[in-house]
Amino acid sequence: VVFFCQNNQWAISEPISLQSRIPLYQRARGFGFPGIQVDGNDVLAVEAVSKWAMDRARRGEGPTFIEAYTYRMGAHTTADDPTKYRRSDEEEAWRGRDPINRLVTHLRDADAMDDAFLRELEREADDLGATTRAAMHELRDVTMDEWFENVYAENTVPLEAQRREHAEYVASFEEA
Repeated sequence: VVFFCQNNQWAISEPISLQSRIPLYQRARGFGFPGIQVDGNDVLAVEAVSKWAMDRARRGEGPTFIEAYTYRMGAHTTADDPTKYRRSDEEEAWRGRDPINRLVTHLRDADAMDDAFLRELEREADDLGATTRAAMHELRDVTMDEWFENVYAENTVPLEAQRREHAEYVASFEEA
C-alpha cells in the first residue's frame, strides 16, 4: 500500500506546527516503513516519488508513506475566514508556487508546450469538468444502508452492529 498525505499545513484554523513536532512523513518510521516528503506543488516530483513508492509496493517491499507538502489556498469551508489566522504575505508566497503554473512554465521552457496547445488543453479540461458535473447531478442518492456495504471484503461483527444501530436510530424518527 502507498499512503499519500496531502499536507496543506492546516486543520481548519490550526497550523501543522501546533499538531506535530516532527514532519508527518517521519511518523512512518514508527510503523517500520519508509516515509518521504515531497514538494506537493511540483507535479514532476510528486509523480517521481509516487512511481517509486508504487514500484516498491508492487515488488512486495512493503508500504510507503508520502507526505506531499503543499498549502491550502482558500478557506476550509464557506463559513471559514482564513484572514483571522493566516497572514496575507504567506498566502501570496504560496500563490507563486501554483503547481499548474509551475508545470506550464517548465513545459514552455522545454519547448514542449505552446499557447495553442495550452488553449486546447484548457478547453478540454473545461469540457471534462462540465461533463463530470452533469454526470454527478444524474447520480441517485445513496441510502445510508449502502454506506455500510463494501467497507471490508467481509463484513465484521462491529460493522454489522453499527449498521443495526444506525437503522434503529433512523427508525426512531419515523415512529415519532
